[in-house]
Amino acid sequence: MIRLEDIHKIYRMGEVEVGALQGVTVTIDEGDMVAIMGPSGSGKSTLMNIIGCLDVPTTGQYFLNDEDVGSLNDDRLAVIRGTQIGFVFQTYNLLPRMTAQANVELPLMYGNLRNRKSRSLEALERVGLEDRAGHKPTELSGGQQQRVGIARALAKQPSILLADEPTGNLDSTSSEEIMAILRSLNEDDGLTVVIVTHERDIASQTRRVISMLDGKVVSDIPNTQPNLVTANEPN
Repeated sequence: MIRLEDIHKIYRMGEVEVGALQGVTVTIDEGDMVAIMGPSGSGKSTLMNIIGCLDVPTTGQYFLNDEDVGSLNDDRLAVIRGTQIGFVFQTYNLLPRMTAQANVELPLMYGNLRNRKSRSLEALERVGLEDRAGHKPTELSGGQQQRVGIARALAKQPSILLADEPTGNLDSTSSEEIMAILRSLNEDDGLTVVIVTHERDIASQTRRVISMLDGKVVSDIPNTQPNLVTANEPN
């Protein structure tokens, strides 16, 4: 479970203070699929960075599976990032000279895991790219590159997947394929999925939409009838 209580985040630029988050209180249950939505500057990416243990709040408390994240040292935070949380980025962040499989294996190398090859191949199979394991990013479409990014996150076998604008650089067909994969990971695998987006049609496919504006949560609405878009089988 993700539980944030009265989170404030203030950035100081010289003598100027900028409040990126202002009193955010949010709970995300295990197995939920949530969209955090808002315009640029609303605080949604800052909130995701705090959830992902990439940043810390100025004030407030963050509990991850009942563990007080604010009390943890850097080593423990690194373990959480490396084992419990998978990250998916808008720009894919793949190394261009490495194959898809080698990119997926990268986070496993830091954990010194012996079964890196099998886990990376399983992750690529989960996103329908086992036949592209030996291809480099330049030999893949944008949608395929994003699927490699998802596979890289899955290879760590996390319980939480954080996706920051995962369809932001994709056409409509590839966006549908990516959302179909994320929904399947949530519904079939029980993965907690949190998506940051400014696109209403993407947010409408999740189970719950948290809307932000000027660093505050302005609405938090369950989506009882997600607008599911049926994508073609990824290829």
